[in-house]
Amino acid sequence: MTPHTADILIEALPYIRFFSGMTIVIKYGGHAMVDEQLKVDFARDITLMKYVGMNPVVVHGGGPQINDVLEQMGISPQFVSGMRFTDEQTMDVVEMVLGGKVNKAIVSQINQQGGNSVGLCGKDGGLIRAEKLQIMHQPDENKPPEIIDPGLVGKVTDVNPSIIHTLTRQGFIPVIAPVGVGVNGETYNINADLVASKLAGALQAGRLIYLTDVDGILDTSGKLITSIDAATIKHMLDDQTISGGMIPKIEYALEALNSEVGKVQIINGTRRHALLLELFTDKGIGTEVIK
Repeated sequence: MTPHTADILIEALPYIRFFSGMTIVIKYGGHAMVDEQLKVDFARDITLMKYVGMNPVVVHGGGPQINDVLEQMGISPQFVSGMRFTDEQTMDVVEMVLGGKVNKAIVSQINQQGGNSVGLCGKDGGLIRAEKLQIMHQPDENKPPEIIDPGLVGKVTDVNPSIIHTLTRQGFIPVIAPVGVGVNGETYNINADLVASKLAGALQAGRLIYLTDVDGILDTSGKLITSIDAATIKHMLDDQTISGGMIPKIEYALEALNSEVGKVQIINGTRRHALLLELFTDKGIGTEVIK
């Protein structure tokens, strides 16, 4: 062990102590789910977090993998207002890919690194209750808004975290596919960022971490903002400094904070060992969102 290695471990010590026993929900997606080295790094990070006393809970996406399977089946992916149009045939593929292929691959990767992981979807144990999402769209201010039907796309109505508590108490790492169930047993495809936010709130998680393909929230000059509060976010949304795909993540982050989640962190999952760098170093690597 070099002196530099010892310094790294000493720097991590107070953070390991602080986070011990804390539930941390991680939304896993983007390039980190595609690059082979990053997949191994993520599994190692999650396993280490569990071994030092934290309770990581993983929620994953899988859009590119769904597109690949749809194309292999000769089905062209369709999107409505930025959301995947999900008819029954597409929902079958979504459930198969997210709840089967992608979920089990993540579970296997964590287990290979020495963790004890269990895969779930929102239908297991009544974890995620959902209802059909309807989108209000107003193309012309002089006309009434239109209701757009995205198919079997859902929004979360309730989260029952009891199965998560049971698994974490037994030393398991839950890995959750963002599929929910309706009151009549129907299956819904749900945005993974939204599921992570709702689950973090239900678990009263100390942290919610979004792995993205960007460094975090940037100011007008492109510089990373390391910490930001709700009031500043409102100004940045109003002047469109925050735009595009970051907007829903920010909205879900604020929802989580309003549900008593301690902090939300948005980090670049394309950096090797991004979770460890964010949690166990003085500087971190991303943006923390606070009330």
